[in-house]
Amino acid sequence: MFRLFANSSKGAALRTAPKSQQVRNLSIHEYMSANLLSEAGIKVPKGSVATTPEEAYQAAKKLGTSDLVIKAQVLAGGRGKGHFDSGLKGGVKTIFSPEEARDLANKMIGHNIFTKQTGAHGKKCNKVFIVERKYVRREYYFAILMDRATQGPVVVASSQGGVDIETVAAENPDAIVKLPVDIKKGLSLESAQGLADKLGFVGNAREEAADTFVKLYKLFLAKDATQIEINPLVETSDHQVMCMDAKFGFDDNASFRQKDVFSLRDPTQEDPREVQAEKWNLNYIGLDGRIGCLVNGAGLAMSTMDIIKLHGGEPANFLDVGGSATAQQICEAFKIISSDAGVSAALVNIFGGIMRCDVVAQGIIDAVKELDLKIPLVVRLQGTNVEQGKKLINESGIAIFPCDDLDKAADLVVKLSDITSLAQKVGVHASLSLA
Repeated sequence: MFRLFANSSKGAALRTAPKSQQVRNLSIHEYMSANLLSEAGIKVPKGSVATTPEEAYQAAKKLGTSDLVIKAQVLAGGRGKGHFDSGLKGGVKTIFSPEEARDLANKMIGHNIFTKQTGAHGKKCNKVFIVERKYVRREYYFAILMDRATQGPVVVASSQGGVDIETVAAENPDAIVKLPVDIKKGLSLESAQGLADKLGFVGNAREEAADTFVKLYKLFLAKDATQIEINPLVETSDHQVMCMDAKFGFDDNASFRQKDVFSLRDPTQEDPREVQAEKWNLNYIGLDGRIGCLVNGAGLAMSTMDIIKLHGGEPANFLDVGGSATAQQICEAFKIISSDAGVSAALVNIFGGIMRCDVVAQGIIDAVKELDLKIPLVVRLQGTNVEQGKKLINESGIAIFPCDDLDKAADLVVKLSDITSLAQKVGVHASLSLA
């Protein structure tokens, strides 16, 4: 899925977001997206979702056709080329009978699927989507995104759909059509028809494609979406324009007025640490490093991660506790950090403004005692009530490494992480303390 344009010039290739970047927007399952499309008057294949093999059998039987497709419902791309821990290869399969639907559902539901986007742990498939199979004449790509360059919605489309669109953009950027939309005026029928012409739609399919584009844009606005991606958008053998697969993203800031959409959230498909962080109003994103970070303020958190990398370390997370966290929230933040078995040291970097350093210190002390924290902990406190905070830590009797200088703190936590990691590899418990 494209995130940003490299530049606004004609024919410019699109660039994808870095793999480590995570956008905190709601995503929903394909079958839910299909329902939203259908409610908006946009054509989609008929289908039903199933949570058990028997439900899959009944869903396939109800569709009344022998041309069917079964799709694993997980919030990750690359399902078709993925594999399950059950031994099944492929999360999207053509089937020809209800019996096949039941057999394949048995190998999908309750099993982890591994794709290029799931990571090493995979994602559990709890549902499958049984849909009628459509025979297509041509496949297209269509998406609506929010674009920083134009400061508004932009339509991205291509006549080369049904494939990895990033590859198309890299190898043949001229195949990508970009259409910025004035959010005040919307996508006009004339603009939609012009886009259909550029993509190669003709005859009745041209008008139907244009109508579909306009409806998709209206849906994009009505639901406060950050993205709608249709891949592929197809023209069927009987010249119908249909959305065969859809990915939606929604702006979390709109949750208060999109309660029906946000009720579709599936937390089982999310990082459980991020789910727990949200419960405590903490901003957490898990990364692949070994040094846990607890910081107040997104800017300070990012610069803290940068300086850790500058000293040769890798951050294990982004964790912003905000400006008004309580001692309990600090304690919960440490629970989340320590739940990552890969963390070998942690750095606390607090600049107290609204946030009081004594509150942070008490939260650290409570967390270390409650969790019996074994990893070395480097703490840098500056700002409001910093002396009270340092006093609490000094009198706690807990082995914490205080450091006022951020550069030295980052250097120290990287070295401590290396020592702890080495000890873990050889099966030795390292207990570190100040000399």
